[in-house]
Amino acid sequence: MTIELNRPDTVAEVELAFVAYERALVDNDVATMNELFWNAPETVRYGIAEMQHGGDEIRRWRESCVPVPPSRRLQHTVVTTFGTDYATVSTRFTSDATPLVGRQMQTWARIGDPSGEFAGWIIVAAHVSLIDAA
Repeated sequence: MTIELNRPDTVAEVELAFVAYERALVDNDVATMNELFWNAPETVRYGIAEMQHGGDEIRRWRESCVPVPPSRRLQHTVVTTFGTDYATVSTRFTSDATPLVGRQMQTWARIGDPSGEFAGWIIVAAHVSLIDAA
């Protein structure tokens, strides 16, 4: 089986979804962040100092977590798409809040509901970590 990598139209769609998530993250727009995470038991988010398994756990955590610093800056963001329905987004980030460098990886999927009404890009897995800048 051959999978088409990085179709320009699919990359552009994922980039738009990623930018919307990043904007919501910096603005602490919990409703949008929740919309962009798959609300399913299979969803996994490993954060800097916590772990969530399942959409409900992610949503509960997000309601009480400390927002990211507004000084957050991204570097070296890489979007890789596999066909038209799966993608990864990897990025590094820094902020004035810490001398550490952050790493963030997300797996995105285009998932529709059985009625066919929703067919957008959502995060199905994520991992965030910090390392020394050196």
